Amino acid sequence: MENRARNLKRSTVTLVVIAVLAALLAACGAKEALISVPAGAQAGDLVGLEPCTYEANKVEYDADCGTLIVPENRSDPNSRLIALPILRIRSTGENPGAPIFDLGGGPGDSNMGFSRVSWFIENHDIVTLGFRGVDGSVVLDCPEISEHIRHLPGDMLGAASLENMATAYSQCAARLQNEGVDLDGYTVIEMIDDIEAARNALDYEQLDLLSGSYGTRLAMYYAWKYPANVHRSAMLAVNPPGHFVYEPEFVDEQINYYAALCAQDPYCSARTDDLAQTIRDVSHNMPERWLLLPINAGMIKMASFESLAYTTEAAMVFDVWLAAAQGDYSGMVLLTLAGPMMFSEATTWGDNAVKAVSLGEYDFSRDYATEMNPPDSIIGSPRSILADAWTGWPANRIPNEYSQVQASDVETLLVSGNIDFHTPAEFATDELLPALSNGQQVILSEFGHTRDVYNLQPQATRHLLSTFFATGEADDSLFTHHTVNFKAKMGFPLMAKLIVAAIVLLIAIIVALIWLIIRWVKRRGADQR
Repeated sequence: MENRARNLKRSTVTLVVIAVLAALLAACGAKEALISVPAGAQAGDLVGLEPCTYEANKVEYDADCGTLIVPENRSDPNSRLIALPILRIRSTGENPGAPIFDLGGGPGDSNMGFSRVSWFIENHDIVTLGFRGVDGSVVLDCPEISEHIRHLPGDMLGAASLENMATAYSQCAARLQNEGVDLDGYTVIEMIDDIEAARNALDYEQLDLLSGSYGTRLAMYYAWKYPANVHRSAMLAVNPPGHFVYEPEFVDEQINYYAALCAQDPYCSARTDDLAQTIRDVSHNMPERWLLLPINAGMIKMASFESLAYTTEAAMVFDVWLAAAQGDYSGMVLLTLAGPMMFSEATTWGDNAVKAVSLGEYDFSRDYATEMNPPDSIIGSPRSILADAWTGWPANRIPNEYSQVQASDVETLLVSGNIDFHTPAEFATDELLPALSNGQQVILSEFGHTRDVYNLQPQATRHLLSTFFATGEADDSLFTHHTVNFKAKMGFPLMAKLIVAAIVLLIAIIVALIWLIIRWVKRRGADQR
């Protein structure tokens, strides 16, 4: 969910850094696993757990680093073993409570690394376990997909691109299988059994779960399968079963909500009478080129969808569309040119595919390319349109029991932003909360997806989570109303103009230097005569 594509377009520096890193990663080819299964290891072994130091926000903490050995496919008695990295940051308190297991977003993102250690370390050990398929001895990397994105055959969401992407997925899956990878072993159910293996190996009686976005699905499933082993579970940006498909009407609802806020904002309302209608008009009349430069409509829509999940990034997105409505497509050109570098390495594509497809929520009898882009929609549902490409990936559906919400008495806190394109709050309210006999939900006004929940008012979020883990109470008293800012400090149209200006200036400097050198050579020749 947080995929990766999931962290784009935050500032000029971010854009440049992502582009450079993407180019470097592309040059390196497929990612390689950094750990391996040692000789003689058995399933469940915790190998080499030794003292180490973990640094977060320039503070060093005492920790233990090791490798957990697990079967690649638990349903196959002859399955080979794989290795997963595991990190335990030791509590600084004398009587710590249940350890906190962090379950991050994705699928396709790493789960190694936790920056908010100071929030919990006094009262809890903190454990991060590498996600199979991303962090372990087997990495489900798909350079075939990255190559496809870097050389798109037209519109990113067009028929030719989707067909090519499906072929790339098929080629990637076949290559991984030929390399000995059992793709059936990389489902979310195997991952919750990895968590259980880690709990056993570290000898914890119970654990607390802190999850975000896609990680909330793991936390849900773990609580259903191992309820006695969960002390408390805090879920941020909750994703109940059935919502890995983003229907276009929900995308429209979120944009319309932004439009209502825009109408109340002096700066935004001065640029448009109706933000949603302006975006719809531009979306349905987008040119393929502007000043001979390409505009990839699918790329623009994908980038917009991913960024609008965060209210902190919304201003940059709207600036692109509002500028285009006035005939200035420079921001869209910049996104078109930078997009392939950003998206190509945005996630571990094979892991992203195997996790999503195995959930069984994509119905391949549907024509997603058509249904996810109805004629009256604002921008359609860009991420769901890409589901058509997953027809190239072999499906191994998880058991049907996980496709419906199950009743649970685990103490659970649901935290949602009320503007979240990826995990709308109402899904948690209407579908999951009624099944939780000990459940509570906090909906944060004008907050978006997980990163907003963590970062917009960090002290309030810290208080909410630490209090919940300590007492079971959801104290949201420190939160205040967050007002969405519609004025971009450095929008993409401005970036594009600055880049063009810099290029023109550089060319002018080069031409001037060449002219000076020629004059100097001529003058020197004349002096020698």
